[in-house]
Amino acid sequence: MKILIVAPNWIGDALLAQPLFARLRQKYPGVLIDALAPPWTAPVLRRMPEVREVIDAPFGHGELKLAARWRLGRSLRARGYDQAIVLPNTLKSALIPFFAGIPVRTGFVGELRHGLLNRVHRLDEKALPLMAERYAQLAEEPAEPPARPLQQAGLRVDQAHLAAALDRLGLSRAKPVVAFCPGAEYGPAKRWPARHFAELAVRLAARGRAIWLFGSGKDREIGEEIVRLSGGAATNLCGKTDLASAVDLLSLAEVAVSNDSGLMHVAAAVGRRVVALYGSSSPEHTPPLARSFRIVRTGIECSPCYARECPLGHFKCMNELAPARVLEEITEVAASPQ
Repeated sequence: MKILIVAPNWIGDALLAQPLFARLRQKYPGVLIDALAPPWTAPVLRRMPEVREVIDAPFGHGELKLAARWRLGRSLRARGYDQAIVLPNTLKSALIPFFAGIPVRTGFVGELRHGLLNRVHRLDEKALPLMAERYAQLAEEPAEPPARPLQQAGLRVDQAHLAAALDRLGLSRAKPVVAFCPGAEYGPAKRWPARHFAELAVRLAARGRAIWLFGSGKDREIGEEIVRLSGGAATNLCGKTDLASAVDLLSLAEVAVSNDSGLMHVAAAVGRRVVALYGSSSPEHTPPLARSFRIVRTGIECSPCYARECPLGHFKCMNELAPARVLEEITEVAASPQ
């Protein structure tokens, strides 16, 4: 059997789909799973042992490009896929499997996708609060629940690539590493303040830890602010690593402290202990699939609001999340089995 997965457009969501891939491998021994994915999520999919090949989807967020989707779909016909599973809920995400003539096209109802999909699931949000469960349900017949417990996510670490990254960046492994992931692509309402990360870095450095900051080029300025406010207690790697290098380097962390972001899920997928900071979003929907983790949140009445920026202007959900409390959670999770 050959299955094409139309992958999500966010790194975290792509990792939350991995239990689906594992279930497909369990259900159909010998299945070949390929993923159609945008360039920014492809590196994590290539590190999943369940995925044979990642096919480039050269479309930006929100781009229709109907003719290009038709050409890509037609080019996939010769591969002879038996089924496509479409994870995004948009109409455009279902077009390529339809153009490719894949006989079984599975997904949730979504927006006006009748005909494009022919094995349609209807989502019961209360029965399946977790995004990972929703994806995993697509391995089963419509109306059947996902197989539980969900299988653990896991990414391969490339040791040669890791050694090259350590050498290129001049990083030492002499001290235990705590990883900070201070960015969040979705928006500032998900980000713990830089001053809090800086205070935590100072406290951890006093305990003999090295603090490495991870993020994209968009997070470089936040990283520099943390370095400045901490008096150089942290090393800013934001924008200095690609996603594949971040996967490898995060595997060295004793603990990862992260906003609700793609890198939080990457840290979980390489087996790290995770302390996850939640403000505008909810751990009841997208918690890390880690063996050992702690959720830290204030629990104020307006959270979660799911907004990109604080609609009330006070940002209490993150401002009032004290570094001392996060340090307590780090201490506890660091003592737990990995």
